[in-house]
This record gives sequence, structure tokens and C-alpha cells, in this order.
Amino acid sequence: MHHPGPPRFMAVGETVQLAPRDPDPDASYRWRVQSAPVSSQLELDDDEAVLDFTPDAAGTFVVELDAPDGTHELTLRVFRGDMAPTGGGTGSSGQSGYSGFQSGPTETTQRSGGVSGSGSGAGSGGGGGGRPRIQLHGSVEGDHVVVSADPQPNPESDTDRDDLVVEFLVDDRDGISESDVEVSGWELRVPLSAVGDRLRVHAVALADSYSVPDSVEFTRDAMTDGGSESMATELVSDGGEAESVPASGADAVTVSRPNDPPEWAKEVTLYEIYVRGFASDDDEAETTFEALEKRLDYLADLGVDCLWLTPVLQNDHAPHGYNIVDFYEIAEDLGTREDYEAFVEAAHDRGMKVLFDLVLNHSARDHPFFEDAYENPDSEYYDWYEWKENGEPGTYFDWEFIANFDYTTLEVRRHLLDAVDRWFEIADGFRCDMAWAVPDTFWQEVRDRVKSRDPEFLLLDETIPYVADFHNGMFDMHFDTTLYFTMRQVGRGHQPADALLDAVDQRSEVGFPSHAAFMLYIENHDETRYIVECGEDAAMAAAGALFTLPGVPMLYGGQELGQRGRRDALAWDHAREEIRDHYQRLIDVRNETPALGYEGAFRRIDYEADSEDAVAFARDGPDETYVCVLNFGDDAATVGVDGLSVDSTDVITGDDLADADGLRVDSVAVHRVEE
Repeated sequence: MHHPGPPRFMAVGETVQLAPRDPDPDASYRWRVQSAPVSSQLELDDDEAVLDFTPDAAGTFVVELDAPDGTHELTLRVFRGDMAPTGGGTGSSGQSGYSGFQSGPTETTQRSGGVSGSGSGAGSGGGGGGRPRIQLHGSVEGDHVVVSADPQPNPESDTDRDDLVVEFLVDDRDGISESDVEVSGWELRVPLSAVGDRLRVHAVALADSYSVPDSVEFTRDAMTDGGSESMATELVSDGGEAESVPASGADAVTVSRPNDPPEWAKEVTLYEIYVRGFASDDDEAETTFEALEKRLDYLADLGVDCLWLTPVLQNDHAPHGYNIVDFYEIAEDLGTREDYEAFVEAAHDRGMKVLFDLVLNHSARDHPFFEDAYENPDSEYYDWYEWKENGEPGTYFDWEFIANFDYTTLEVRRHLLDAVDRWFEIADGFRCDMAWAVPDTFWQEVRDRVKSRDPEFLLLDETIPYVADFHNGMFDMHFDTTLYFTMRQVGRGHQPADALLDAVDQRSEVGFPSHAAFMLYIENHDETRYIVECGEDAAMAAAGALFTLPGVPMLYGGQELGQRGRRDALAWDHAREEIRDHYQRLIDVRNETPALGYEGAFRRIDYEADSEDAVAFARDGPDETYVCVLNFGDDAATVGVDGLSVDSTDVITGDDLADADGLRVDSVAVHRVEE
């Protein structure tokens, strides 16, 4: 279906790129404004299949897309311009970049929404101090589906929770009449008799700005006996796996929260493999994939659950692989598609998932399409790329070997969507390169495309700095770039260790919802090794931070060996066993301690330390609470915890760390709180 996707929440002056989904480059598409606020003078360029929508008035716009499969309506709820999120809550421009743009992420809109509002308070809110947050929960109560909102003010806001307004939108694609939607405060109800195969509801919380939207989805699975549409069994989705319970003689209704990360991804230990260096010492393997496969037992013994491989597609021979010349073929120097599939299967046999590195912002300049288009406006591929006035391709950071795709060209979208389909078949998720540089509506289409076939498929974004709106129907998990940079500053002695707590708190302060997941890392193929930049003592503490702070830990290949070269062949024969053992213990403790996982709560505690290089915090699990202590200094630090009775035995090492003034910690320690 060519429908352009979920409805949108945005503010006056923000821009979103609208495009038909599953595009046919040979087909005709036409846009027009069906209805708009009275004060709007907006007109759409109906000659463009892909266009930028920048509203000129607050209110509700409905635009229509004429496509080969019919006319589709899209609702865009627009708030006042002063309600646009600020302070890091917004993302990239919703476009792939303008010709000649040479800097990093730009400001944008990443919104989603549908057809009914919450009433008189919509579009206004009291208080200040940041972006609110929201989480939706769905249930079936009697003969109605019910969506309940849990809005929360920003942690820095002076707004009372009771003063928050919730605005709901029902998805245009689901054919629900506005007359069937009943909204009362923070709750929306729709009769089951009005629901077809699917109902999707989106909502934002409103204060001085609007929140990242959240969504709930109801799907109906028809019973083989063709039962009635009434439902007497209550179904509740509180996050996590979807629930489905049919009433006698009725269809089953499944309630799910599509913005929650896959269950399997919440507790894994990720490991990045730099494919041309990880096992390059193997002279006997016939292919790189075979050499990598021979290292899988090592990774399994370490406790790794999920592998991220740097790009494996045909490229311009830069060893990192990000300059792609063929989006459909495996790089010849690595092996064949069959070799890659064999590697993935071998990983699966060991209980590991595999992430495919998806590069969609650009191609290599050695790509045959770019070579045909360069200095040739008559080329059939000329419109595939962004161009500067001097005839050079658009790119970022003056990168000289790549060229940005132009996402306003249907052929580009078609080519890349087909590539997504091809590699989805042999991956458990995508690590999405330069996510900020690809239109958000394209990412939403990618997400719907893969999740419709595998709801447990993982989408992980690389965005620097991170973008709260990328948790709006795009990505399940986010690089925690703020924590990464803070970890570097602490390791170099440029900030006190308690800055790590501020970095964790910043997630909610910029508007990430409570159900967002984060990937924690201290190094990758783009960065100097942490141990080189910050020293061994800080590196041991940073390792502890990965496994005790809230998020999913990621190791870069060789990190656990004390590797010092960023992209060098791994020095397996010179591995530092004491560092590897340290990581092994950390992985084991995290796996065995629910409080340290995704569901474990994070909170500050009162403590005293004899060094600014040390910090303490608590993680609360369903049954137990633990105090975690990190020390980035060269010498052991003494930390006293106030108001909590703590067992002095470190669960990582089993050592008693009791000291006259508290706990004596070298790098990292985890202590159980006694009742």
C-alpha cells in the first residue's frame, strides 16, 4: 500500500518529508491539502511525489495522496511554533541533507499521530523546564478497546502531572470514524464493533512542548469458527510481549506496544566485530567468514549474545566497508552470500543474534551509478544524488569517498527498500549507520516493513548526539552517545565521576520515554581505544560502568583483550588475561542479577567518597537492591553509603571490601543491600 504512513505530531515551522510508501518509480503520485486551519495559506507542489511539508499555522491538516492503489489521507496535528521541542529532543531535518551541507546532525521533526484530539486543553500547557514524556497502555474492557495514557512532566519541569494534557490521534490507515472515538482526559475508547483487522492509536503529552509520541496497537485474529466481534475478556499490555486472549466464540484481540524493544534485545551483551581485523591472523580459513566462525566458541564462552558486524557488502576497498558500491552483493574479499549465511547460522547455533550494518545515507563515489552521474546531468542516475552548486556531490564532514543519496527520488527509495528486504532475510536486526542523515519517514517505513514480518527484529540507531524522537516508530535501541562522551571525560580526569549520573538522567531530560533502550559503549571502530586515551585503571572502571549502569553493554572486538590499536588485526597472542577475566565476571554478574538489567530501576543515593573519581548509585530489582560503585582513579577509593545497610561482599569478585570508613574499591564493585 502506498499510504504515507502514521499521522504526525509537529509544530509550526518544523518540516517533515512526505512520500508514498513502497513506491513504484514509474507510477504517478499527486499531493493536495484536503483540509487545513482557517489561517493557513499552505499549498503543496502536486507535481512532486516526495515533498517537504512545513505547516504555516497551528491546528489540524489533512493531506491527500493520489496513488495507483487509491487516495490516501494523512493527518498532521500541528502545535504552535513555540511548542517545538528544544534542548536535544529533536532529530535531524527529516531529510538526507541539503547540497553542500558540511556539518553534523541538524535540527528536525520526528513526529507521528491520527484523527481525534483530547479536547479543550489541547495545544496548551502550563509550567516549563523541558519536554514531557508519555507511555500508553492498551486493554479490552467489555465491548470496547481502551487506551490509557501515563504522562509524566519533564524531570526539570515545574509542571504538575495533573496539569499535563494528552492528545490522541487514531491512525488514518485503520478506517475508524471520528464519531466512534470517545476521549475523556487521559483515556480513549473505541467500540470493538468499529474495529476492523487493526487499530493503532498514537498520543503525545503536552506542556510547554509536546512529547515523543507513543503508540498502542490492537490486532484482531479471526477465529476459525467466525465468532462474534464482542469481547468479554480484558486484555492488558503493560509493555514487553503482546498479550492475546480470546473470549468464548469471539475473535482474539492482541494488544501490543510497538515502541518497546524486542524482549531478546533487553538483556544481551553486544559485541562489534571489525570484519577485516577480528580474525585476520587465521591463515588456514578459506574465507573471512570461515575465520570469523572459528572464533564463535570464544565469544560464546565470554558470554556474548549478539554480534554486530561492520559492513559486509561490496565496497571501494576501504577496509571499514562503509563506502558501498553494490547494495545487493557480499564483498568478494570476505566470501559469498552462502558463506555469510553459514556464519549467521553458526552464530544462531550458539544462541547468538547477528546485526547487519545497514548503510543508507550514501554510496561510494566508486559506485557505478555515481560514476555515470558525475558531471553528467543527462545520466539516469543524476537525480539519485545531492549536488552542490560547483558540481560536486553533497556529503558530510568533507568526506571525499562518498556521496549522499537524494531521498526525494523514488528510484533511490525503491533501490534501498529492496536492499532492506534482501538482507532482512539473513539478520536478526539492523545497526543503522548515520541514522540522523536519513529521512525519519523512511526509517518509519523500514521499521514497519521489517516488523510486519518479524516483530522481534531489532533496529539500533547510530546518532550523534542521540535523538529522542527516533523512538517514535523508528528505532528500538539507541547509541548512548552522551554517556560515551561523559565516560571519556571522566576517564581523562576532566569531569568528576558523578557526571555519569547526570548523563543517565539526561535521557529523560531531553524527552526519551521510560521504555526506550540504550546501547552503552566506551569504544568502537571510529574511536581511539579507551585504554589508550584514559589509561588502564579508568578502563577497568569504564568496563564496570557498561555492566552496572542502565542499558545494553557493547564491547568492541579486542576491548576485552586490552587491544590498543583501533582497527589493527587483533593481537590474540598478547591478550591480557586479567582484563578478559574482568569482563567475564562482569558479564556473568549482569546475567545473574536482574536489578542490573533492562527492568532494573536506576536511582541516585547519598554517599561519601574520598575521591572525585568515585561514584555510587543503586539499581533496584524485583526482589533485591544493589549498590554499585565505580572508581576511575589510579588508587583505590573509599566510599561510604548513607542510609542503606550494604553487604560488604563484592558480588563480582567475592571479596570483602569493608573498610573503616566504608567500602574500599579498586575499579568496580556491586554490593547487595540488606533489609
